[in-house]
Amino acid sequence: MNDLSHAPAEAPSRLRSPATAWSLLFAAILLGGILSVDAPRARPDPAGVREVVQQQLQALAAEDAGTAFALADPGLRTRFGNADEFLAMLRAQYPMVVHPSSVLFLKPQSDGSMALQKVRLTDADGSNWMVTYVLNRRGDRWLISACMVTPDAPQVMA
Repeated sequence: MNDLSHAPAEAPSRLRSPATAWSLLFAAILLGGILSVDAPRARPDPAGVREVVQQQLQALAAEDAGTAFALADPGLRTRFGNADEFLAMLRAQYPMVVHPSSVLFLKPQSDGSMALQKVRLTDADGSNWMVTYVLNRRGDRWLISACMVTPDAPQVMA
């Protein structure tokens, strides 16, 4: 009688399938490529990123559509056509950005031509939001090209 208690356990059949092998190989190659690339490190650009977002938030709070619209990049301005349409869209879809009750700026990140500025907002109802602004450099200044808003749920550490 053979004692198989010391024999190596056979791998489950799903780990031996060609699809799994190719997936693992592709993941290893992809991870190796990502780790070997000397990508530019994200770095804050204290000379303008936060200030542009702050200026737009102040303009929106003051219902100054012209100033808020002027801080948007040309593509965004073309999409909305004029300052009044831009402000009307923000009022309808992003009221937390127009009249926040509190604002907390996180550290901006930039590669020199594009920047991200995250802002935690609390609206008038007490709901928390994470707003991510995407800015593009135009000459010597930053302009806002997009804004993404998501609910900011409290994080509990266990």
